[in-house]
This record gives sequence, structure tokens and C-alpha cells, in this order.
Amino acid sequence: MIENQKIRPAQVIGPLGEPLTLDTLPPPNTTRWVVRRKAEVVAAVNGGLLTVDEACERYSLSLEEFASWQRSIDRSGMAGLRVTRIQHYRDLYERQQRF
Repeated sequence: MIENQKIRPAQVIGPLGEPLTLDTLPPPNTTRWVVRRKAEVVAAVNGGLLTVDEACERYSLSLEEFASWQRSIDRSGMAGLRVTRIQHYRDLYERQQRF
């Protein structure tokens, strides 16, 4: 009897419209996190390819760091993941929340 088995998709659609699989995700030893790689990991979690815990363990991320990537994408899209623009988008979001 099947009890609470999680059925995972073999692939999900990535942030640029391409199919993502476990093999095409950024390698676990990634240290340089460009926008595309961050967005791919978030898309994999959102699509059910990985759980949040698996992503954090695989990429040595804190839960807070991963959550900040998700928030940035939700608020500003992929551009919100750019490290050089974080403060700009954060200020913009806070101004929008006031009005």
C-alpha cells in the first residue's frame, strides 16, 4: 500500500522557460551565485523538484538566504536577485507598501 509517497516531477520549467532536472541544476559545490543560478534553485523548489531543506543542504544555504531569494523573485522578478540592486529594490518595495 502506498502511504504518503511524494511524487516528484522529473523536470520543471526554469526561470528562462527551459526544462530543469536534477542533473541540469547548478552543481552542489557552486560558490558563485549569479542571478540565473539563484532563480533556477528557486524554480526547482517551487516546482517540487527539490524541497527547501534539500536545496539548503545541497547548496549549503541557510533557510534565511533561500527565503530572501524567494522574496526577491516574488517582489521584483529575477532582477531583484542582483546583489548590486538589493538595496534599490528593497527601498522601492518599502515605498510601495506605505502607499
